[in-house]
Formats: sequence, structure tokens, C-alpha cells
Amino acid sequence: MFWVLLGAVAGSTIAIMYLVWRKWIAPWRQVDRLVRQIGRGERPQTFLVEGAKEAQRVSVALEDIFSRQRELDRQAGERAAGQKAIFSAMQDGLLAVDRDRRIVLANLAFHELFAVGEGSLGAPLLESVRDPALEQIVGDTFRERAPSQGELIIGRREFQMTSVPMGNDNGEVTGAVILFHDISELKRADQIRRDFVANVSHELRTPLSILRGYIETLLDDPKMPRTECARILEIMDQHSKRLGLLANDLLTLAQLESGRSSLQLSAIDLAQFFSGLVRDWKKKLAAKHLKAAVDVAKNVPMVCADEARLREVFDNLLDNAVKYSSKSGEIRLEADRAGDQIALCVSDDGIGISQEDLPRIFERFYRADKARSRELGGTGLGLAIVKHIAQLHGGRVEAESELGRGTTIRVVLPLKMASDRAAVTES
Repeated sequence: MFWVLLGAVAGSTIAIMYLVWRKWIAPWRQVDRLVRQIGRGERPQTFLVEGAKEAQRVSVALEDIFSRQRELDRQAGERAAGQKAIFSAMQDGLLAVDRDRRIVLANLAFHELFAVGEGSLGAPLLESVRDPALEQIVGDTFRERAPSQGELIIGRREFQMTSVPMGNDNGEVTGAVILFHDISELKRADQIRRDFVANVSHELRTPLSILRGYIETLLDDPKMPRTECARILEIMDQHSKRLGLLANDLLTLAQLESGRSSLQLSAIDLAQFFSGLVRDWKKKLAAKHLKAAVDVAKNVPMVCADEARLREVFDNLLDNAVKYSSKSGEIRLEADRAGDQIALCVSDDGIGISQEDLPRIFERFYRADKARSRELGGTGLGLAIVKHIAQLHGGRVEAESELGRGTTIRVVLPLKMASDRAAVTES
């Protein structure tokens, strides 16, 4: 009887312990396992907990926390990827340093600019980039607790540096962000503008001074002989015409460079176009006993271009060819096809251009022979106009020359332009 009773007590105890284990201990161990997995960043296979309702509520809360954390991690990852893409795509260099002036962030443009590897993160700024100008503006930012600016020259490039302080809620400066903006083109454009104004002033001053001098001469001597008066008036007429040409060329160039010029496209037969040019220039060619030869290759189709603009190009080129050719020379007008392009050439056997001057002849007011150009009535803008009209057609202009042997100017145009467009605007 005793053993039966003892067995019953033992069985009851085991049953009670099993129930306690299943209802209380096992669920909380499952919860503990879930917490450990979540802590390691692992996703549990299931959040289901059997047993005590309190443990089940905790498991549900853990699943909610895990889901929210995963969503936050996803959003943070997307933001980080977006920021990285933005920083990588930035043309400007970007640098961030902490209060100890250690590099905490630098984009690809900065690494390329200063030839600094990605291993520089965490390194002192002055160990990675030794530049007094950069050190100065970073130091000013920390001292003044305010934005600071400076300029930096690296090779032929110029940069504007802007340093902005980073702070905390207590108003302490915890670091600085520095932006490196390339202003090389702005500087170049500003210099071109200054040179242009100076050149225009110079080009206007000479004929205006001459006109003013002769006007004073006529006013001082109203009884001047008619022959002398006629000579002075003829000179004044020449210089007034030169002023008119200069004004017209300036207006044309300004229109072409403004980006508001449009092309009235049409199909042009180059053989007929060149023949018309030779016919219209016949008198000026004959004055210097110059021959004109036209050669249009058989494989050259009709070109789609603005005929008025193209005429302006070749009037300028022929004007130069006639002016700088020796008497009894020859001027050649040629057209040939090269793949999907057409090359239109004007060649002469005149005085030629030095290799030193050749790369600059398409600049505004640049003259290889300044004295002779002015003597022959040139404005110094003709080839600049030619270049812009070629670019407006999607083409380019090239030059070959040798002193004493002559010059060839080549206008290269695309074979096909959008024929369904009534006008093409310069981009």
C-alpha cells in the first residue's frame, strides 16, 4: 500500500513539474532564445510561443519590434545608398572633418582631386592633404564658428572652397564640411569677357581716332583744296565702312553665341552652291588675277543646311583667301565625303599661317598678321563667325597651313540633319 501511495505522489509531482515546465519555463526559454536571435541580427524561424499568455504577448511584441527594426534598417540602408550615390555623382569635391580635424567623410571627386585613397578616412586632414589654403579656411571655421571661403589652385584648375561648421545642441563646433567648387570655366569666361571688351575698345578706338582727326582738319581749314578734301573724305569713308563691318560682325557673333540663332534648313546642291560663289566673287578674283577651281566629289550628296548661314561662312573664307593670296594664284573650293560627314574646303596658295598662330585663328579678334589684317580691312571676327555657324550645324571647323605655301580651312558638317525640323537651335 505504501509503495502504491509513494508511486501516486511521485507521479503527481512529475505531472505538476511537467505542467509547470510546459506552461512557464519552456515559453520563457523560447522567449529568451528569440531575444538572443534578435540580438544577433538573425530572423527567428517562428515567433510562436506555446504556454503562458504573458510569454505569448512578449513574443508578439518581439515580432513587432523585430519587424519595425527591419523596416528602419531598410530605410536607413536606402538613405545611406542614396547619399552615397549623390556624393559619388557630385562634380564638386566634398569633405567632412570632426573636431580633431580627422576625415570622417569624403566623396569620389575629393579623392580624385587630391589623389587621396579611401584609406584616408579617420586620418588627420593635414596628413592626407597638405595645403595651406585648405588648412587656413578649416582653421577659420573652427575659430570663428562661422562659414569661411577661400580659393585653391591645383595645376590649371581653380576651386572655390566653402567651409561650413557643424555643431551640436550645446552650440559647440563638432566638425566642418568643406565643398570644393571648380570655377576654372568661370574664370576663363571672365577673362574672355575682359579680353573681348578690351579688343572691341581697341578696334573701335583706331578708326574713331582717325575720323575725329580728319574732321578736325576739315573744320580747321574750310578752304582746303578740293583734291585734298576729296582724299580725306575717301579715307573717312573707308574707316566708316570698317566701323560698319565691325558693328555687323559683332551683332552676328553675339546672335550666334547667345544660343537663340535658328537654322532654316534646306537641301543644297554643293556644285551649284560653289558655282554661285565663284560667279559672285568673279570681280574681286579678277582684280588680283586669281583663278577659282571647284571640285565636288561624285559621292557627295545634297547637304541639309541653312543656305544663308552657309553663304556667310564661305563669304568670310573667300574674303580671307582673296586678301592673303598672291596675284595670279589659285583658290580651290572642294567638297568630299568622309563616312557620315561632308568636308567643305577653301584652299589658297597665299602667305600661310605659322604653326604657332594656327590653333588660335578662330578666336575673336585674333590676327596672325595684325598690321596686314587691319590694312586689308579685316575685323578679326570672320573666322570666329565661321566656327560658330559650323557648330550650329552640328559640325566643326579645322585649319591646315604652312608659311609661304598657303592655307586650307575645312568645314566639316554631318551628312544627315533632322530634315523634319524646321529650325535647329544651338544648344
